[in-house]
Amino acid sequence: MNALLITAGLLAALVLIFLRLFKKGGRSIAIAPLPENYRQLLKDHVQFYKKLDDAGKKQFEERVQHFLSGIRITGVDAAVEDIDRVLIGASAIIPIYAFPSWEYPNLNEVLLYPETFNEEFQQEGRDRSVLGMVGSGPMQHVMILSQHALRQGFSNMTDKNNTAIHEFVHLVDKTDGDTDGVPEILLQHQYTLPWLDMMHKNIAAIMKNRSDINPYGATSQAEFFAVVSEYFFERPDLLRAKHPELYDMLGRIFSRRKA
Repeated sequence: MNALLITAGLLAALVLIFLRLFKKGGRSIAIAPLPENYRQLLKDHVQFYKKLDDAGKKQFEERVQHFLSGIRITGVDAAVEDIDRVLIGASAIIPIYAFPSWEYPNLNEVLLYPETFNEEFQQEGRDRSVLGMVGSGPMQHVMILSQHALRQGFSNMTDKNNTAIHEFVHLVDKTDGDTDGVPEILLQHQYTLPWLDMMHKNIAAIMKNRSDINPYGATSQAEFFAVVSEYFFERPDLLRAKHPELYDMLGRIFSRRKA
């Protein structure tokens, strides 16, 4: 009997340990409790979080905690502060909030630069217009963000822009193997052709200066998807008023809504 009790106790302890761990890339990572000041930073700066009910807020906090426990955030000539970690975590969770089991298999580290940079990741010289980028080649599984753009995305409540959300949407898009503006892992098959048609029509309207969507969205299908996703999460009411079909389709994509 004593042996059984000892065995049961050991099993219970192992279960508790397991519940405090999650797997990422085959390695176990302990999840530290979300600091109280992080919760306050979410309340102060993240509109998406503030609109959730109590249960939703708790789930959001746990998802941010989970993300931050597994992804390195490294400053490059920038000091990473608590606000940066919270905003990066929030940006990661907002597009995938409706998908509780989602993780980012294509991301290991976020590099935080103080300001803009160029396509070669240089912070000095000419053509430093990049605010955020998902790396490729030697920079595979790395995201680079401007610290200024990250904070600006959450401080301006009236624009339709959020650089960090934009880049995480690119990662969502990339999960099926192609960064092409068609997130096949989220978009139900019957909506693929309507979504492609909707993208092409709106890109044409942007190019004719007949749209309030950021002109950068006309660069490619991938950029259109990321740009309108920023709009969807930053100014949902305005998008619904000005582009009801786009709003409805993005609602299907990001919430798996069927009707």
